[in-house]
Amino acid sequence: MKTSKYLFTSLILLCFSLSAEAIDWSKVETKQITLFYPGQSSWEWILTKSDHGGAKNFRKGKDCKECHQGEEKDMGALLVSGKRLEPTPIIGKRGSVDAGIKAAYDKENLYIQLTWKESTETAVTKMTQDQTRVTFLFDDGTVSSVKRGGCWAACHDDATGMPNAHADKNLGLYLAKSRTKLTRKGGGENYKPAAALQKLLADGLFVEFWQAKLNQDKTAVALDGYILEAPHKNELTKVVVNAELNNGIWVLEMSRKLTPNMPHTKNIVTGKVYNFGLAIHDAYSKGRNHVVSFGHAFALDQGKADLIAVKQ
Repeated sequence: MKTSKYLFTSLILLCFSLSAEAIDWSKVETKQITLFYPGQSSWEWILTKSDHGGAKNFRKGKDCKECHQGEEKDMGALLVSGKRLEPTPIIGKRGSVDAGIKAAYDKENLYIQLTWKESTETAVTKMTQDQTRVTFLFDDGTVSSVKRGGCWAACHDDATGMPNAHADKNLGLYLAKSRTKLTRKGGGENYKPAAALQKLLADGLFVEFWQAKLNQDKTAVALDGYILEAPHKNELTKVVVNAELNNGIWVLEMSRKLTPNMPHTKNIVTGKVYNFGLAIHDAYSKGRNHVVSFGHAFALDQGKADLIAVKQ
C-alpha cells in the first residue's frame, strides 16, 4: 500500500516537472523587482505618523509602491546599516536584491520563474539550516492590505524579533483582521473567536503562500500554506519547485494548479488581478532578516497588473 502511494506521488511530481519543462521562458517578458532590507518596520509603523513620514498619505489610501518605488536600494542600504530601524545590524549583509520575475500558464497550472544573484555574505551565525528561502505570498483582492503593502500586510510590531515582541511569546505572521483590536504594538493574542476566524476563512480572508527551501547541490524543497491568525503549513504540498544555482545565479520555478478547488487556496482565473509580495532569506537568515518587495500584482493574459502571465 505504501509503495503504491509513493509511486502515485512520484508520477504526479513527474507530470508537474514535464509540464514545467514545456514552458518556453524565452517568450515571456521579465519584470524586474527590487527587494530590500526592511529592518524593524511593521504594519503599525507604516500607519504611525510620528514614525513614518508617509503615514498620512497611506491612511488616505496611497500604496507603499506609489510613494517609494525606485527608492528600494537607498532604503535598504540605510536600514541594513543600522542607522535606522535596525538595532542589531548584520555585518556584510546586502541591503537590496534585484530579481527578475516571469509568469506563464497553461490549461492546468500557473508557473512563476525567479532569477537573482546569490549572496556572497559569509554567515557568521547560521540562523537556520537552509542556505536560501524564497516566499511568494499572494491574494485575490479579498485582503486589501496585500495590495497596499505586500508582505507588510502580515508583519506586525509584536512578532518575534520586532520592537514589541514578548520574550515569552512566539508570534509570527498574521493578518490584522484576525484580532479583536490592533494597537501601535500590534494585535498580540487578542484573537477573534474560533467561529469568527472560520467565517473569515470561508469568506476568503487569508493569504496564500508558496515557499522554496534552497541549498546548493541539493533538491529544492517546497512547502505552502496560508496566513490568517498565524501561518499554517499544508500537510500535502500543492506547489512544485525546481531550482538551480549556476555561476552565482539562482533560477527558481514554482508552479501550482490554477484551480485546485481546495480549502485555503486561491483559485487563479482570467479576468482577475492578484496582489503579491516576495521575500528572500539568504545566507542562512530567518525571521525579519530578509529582503522583501513592495506589493505587486499579476494577472492571466491581460489586466491592470505589472506582471502578466503568458499562456502557453
